[in-house]
Formats: sequence, C-alpha cells, structure tokens
Amino acid sequence: MNLPIAYHPDYVTPLPPGHRFPMPKFQYLCELLLKDGIVQPEQIHAPSPPPKEWLELVHTRKYVQAYCEGTLDSKAQRRIGLPWSPGLVTRTCTAVGGTILAAKLALEYGIACNTAGGTHHAFPSYGSGFCIFNDLAIASRLLLQLQLVKKIFIIDLDVHQGDGTAFIFQNDPRVFTFSMHCEANFPSKKQPSDLDIPLPVGLDDDGYLQILAKHLPHLLAEVKPDLVLYDAGVDTHVSDRLGKLCLTDTGIYRREMMVISTCIAARYPIACVIGGGYSNDFPALVYRHSLLHRAASQIYQNC
Repeated sequence: MNLPIAYHPDYVTPLPPGHRFPMPKFQYLCELLLKDGIVQPEQIHAPSPPPKEWLELVHTRKYVQAYCEGTLDSKAQRRIGLPWSPGLVTRTCTAVGGTILAAKLALEYGIACNTAGGTHHAFPSYGSGFCIFNDLAIASRLLLQLQLVKKIFIIDLDVHQGDGTAFIFQNDPRVFTFSMHCEANFPSKKQPSDLDIPLPVGLDDDGYLQILAKHLPHLLAEVKPDLVLYDAGVDTHVSDRLGKLCLTDTGIYRREMMVISTCIAARYPIACVIGGGYSNDFPALVYRHSLLHRAASQIYQNC
C-alpha cells in the first residue's frame, strides 16, 4: 500500500484572468506527483462535498446558506477575496471533503495528504483571506463528533497565523492549536492559539528549523493527540510574494520531513494539507507544494 492522497478535479474552478490566487496549482500538483512517480493513480482517493450539517459543526447556518446560495453581501465577498460562482462553491466544499477524507485515511494508514486545504482564516460567521470554510476545523469537529478521536493537534506552519482556527477552538480543550508564523504579516489582528510563535521577517532555514525542533517533540508529548492535522503552507519561501520569510526549497523539505517523521516516530497519525503559496513562478510553486507529498511518501515507505 502506498501513501493515500486526496484529490478531485473539482479542486479547480475558473477565476477571472490575472486573479492573484493561483487556482490551477491543485491540478498541476496532482499531475506533477503522477509524472514524477511520487503517486500512482490507485493511491488517489476522490472526496465528496460534505453535507451542510458537517459545515455547520463550525460555521453558522446563516453563513453557510448565504455562501452556498450566493447571497453574501459585497463587503463579505471582498473580505474573502474570491469572486463567487457556483463552481467555487463546489470547489470549496470538495476541498473540505478532501481534508475530512485525508483525516480518516490518516487514522487508518498513519499518514495521508490532501492536495488542497488549509483554509485557516475562515471564522464561524465569515470568510477571509481566500478562505471560505475552515477545513481543518470542520474535519476536527466531525471526527470528534463521530468519536473517532478524543484529542487533535493542529500544527499550522503557513506563513500567516491560523487566526480562524485559533478562534474556533479557543475554548475547546479537545483541540490544541499551534501556529508558527511571520509576526509582521496578515492577519494584522492575531487570535490567541494554544501556542503562537511569531517569527521575525527574513528568518532563514536553519533559524526556522531550530525553533520548530525546539518545540515540536515536547508539544506532541504534552498533547498526546489521537490525530495531527498539519497545514504545510509554502508561503514561508524566500520568493513568495505574500511571505516575508526566507526558507528555501531544501528548508521546506527538511521541515516536512521533521514534522511528519517526528509524528510517525511517536506513533501519532498525521493528515497533511498544502496551505498557502503565492509565488509568481508557477512551476516552482507547484514543485514546492509537492515537497510535502515527497516527504510523506518517503516516510510512509520506510515505516
């Protein structure tokens, strides 16, 4: 059995020409993983959009209904930053389904990866920063409700703080939120995670990895999760236009190896999502996202 991957063609829907959200990256990522032999077709699991009741485990019924029906006001739409379309509703819900599927597969196989996900700026009653529904939070609440897990550890290494996730779980001891992010970056108003580590602008590979290595093992030992959800944003890269940190491809690969191997060595299942990435060099961005799956595949084959 090879590493299970969640992907669906509905992860991509057209955006207006020149829009800064790199929507095609999800399709190109899956194609690159297949081309490079990291993934075989039989490893790909196709998610289904979740029922609205699952979305409402985190989001208000009013917000879910307004977004799905296209009746959000213009101010709320601008805050999200993505123009509404029926295709985007399908895309959003299918990607949430992918993270739920990856979480369930991780419980079964130890490691699983989505080829989308990480929409950590979505709050219960509104979306923000290209995030509409919070997939990490929805998957967490669902698995807890189904009693598949009792404790979840969310590791958020996107360059932007996971403010929506932190807010959603601020009074829920069943979910521990850990965010390592650039302090001088979006969102301007941070929400308190269970542990926040704000990083200085310009931090390089070695500085970043030393900080992560200092905290990760003892956090795992303290939280003792039944499942880890890992947001592996690559907007930490030196060339990312929304980043402000200075990681290289090598540094990101070392990060992925560290996070996944530390979890697996301690026997904690881990489900991974790709998070943000906004480089102008599109092939380089897609490759950068693939580092997560390359690391996960290598570790999976060795465990």
